[in-house]
Amino acid sequence: MKTIGLIGGMSWESSAEYYRVINEEVKKRLGGLHSAKCILYSVDFDEIERCQSQNRWDQAGEILGEAAVSLEHAGVDFIVICTNTMHKVIDVIQKKTSLPILHIADETAVKILNQGFKKVGLLGTKYTMEQDFYTSRIKDENIEILIPGGQERMTINQIIFNELCLGKTVEASREYLKAVIQKLVAEGAEGIILGCTEIGLLIKQDDADVPLFDTTMIHALGAVDKALS
Repeated sequence: MKTIGLIGGMSWESSAEYYRVINEEVKKRLGGLHSAKCILYSVDFDEIERCQSQNRWDQAGEILGEAAVSLEHAGVDFIVICTNTMHKVIDVIQKKTSLPILHIADETAVKILNQGFKKVGLLGTKYTMEQDFYTSRIKDENIEILIPGGQERMTINQIIFNELCLGKTVEASREYLKAVIQKLVAEGAEGIILGCTEIGLLIKQDDADVPLFDTTMIHALGAVDKALS
């Protein structure tokens, strides 16, 4: 079994889900008392979020790059960045380490293609929805991406940072996201990417009439595939 290096804390709420899913899946596949070999480097999310909001992305990348160096020195075999948004700086992180990094968008694209879908909606932070560091990798697989409108993107971003990252699940926010999903489906989305690792804490498959691609689950299971390959 390979050792998984997890860069987490962004937020720790979703990092805990990574740890749970990875270990449950290893136990499911190997049985008995098996659990995953993994090392978690959890950063201070306040520091990272300040870099995001102040457009200091390279500085955030340096912080996460140092986390990757620490994980490499600790003996992990590959790295998983436990957040969608910070894949924006994956190139900065990769320059710091010789280890492979399992890209969350690539893993998600494979799942979408396996369903035979060509058009999906995307929910995430404003950075993930509006910038191309994430969507371009999905589009490279000839998958069209639909995103919510401007005010909807702002509201979703607020739900993520002001509620979900603080461990709060608000029923009114669930209903709001369900309505946004319905609107994207009406525009032709065959499925919806939950492109923020916290959204899956609030929205479940029962909340939508089309398949949901929970990136936390997809990424964590991809890590298990790689660890056991």
